[in-house]
Amino acid sequence: MSLFQSLFNLRRPLRHYALVDKSGICRAPQVAPSVPLSSDWIEVNEQRVNWLNQPLPCSARVLRRQRTFNTSRQLITA
Repeated sequence: MSLFQSLFNLRRPLRHYALVDKSGICRAPQVAPSVPLSSDWIEVNEQRVNWLNQPLPCSARVLRRQRTFNTSRQLITA
């Protein structure tokens, strides 16, 4: 029965974040399903312990995709 339930369990995947201070130093890692509330958290592609108290590498940052809406496919109602 647990296999059947796991097929319909819609859990959000966990994502990696790093707390970065004003000078770009990584202060803490976090794994969470959604963005932490503070604006100082940056999404990264992985977590590494050796980033603590070091500048966060630019290659570690995940680029956010902006949602674009296709206006040509809007419904036309008369």
